[in-house]
Amino acid sequence: MKIPFLVIVTQIGCMGTILAAKKDESVFSDPTYNVSGLFGKRDEPLLLACARQLIEHISGSGSARSLVISLGLKDHSQGTLKDIIAAVIENRLW
Repeated sequence: MKIPFLVIVTQIGCMGTILAAKKDESVFSDPTYNVSGLFGKRDEPLLLACARQLIEHISGSGSARSLVISLGLKDHSQGTLKDIIAAVIENRLW
């Protein structure tokens, strides 16, 4: 088992909502991406979408590692989450 990538983004000085994302592959179908809330807000669809876009990008770049992301945000707007995704992709370490 490979160690997942850990991404922490905070505007509030603490961890915030923690999400896990991974790619599941099957011989018989296209890959699926699973995102689940581990801690914090579970009813925030934009946070789930952020984690999903990041795991899709990580997997699309050839990495088989999963993702754990912590989002401690004051601003949960679509623009903020797009900026987070762009910053993580720009500074990728995978």
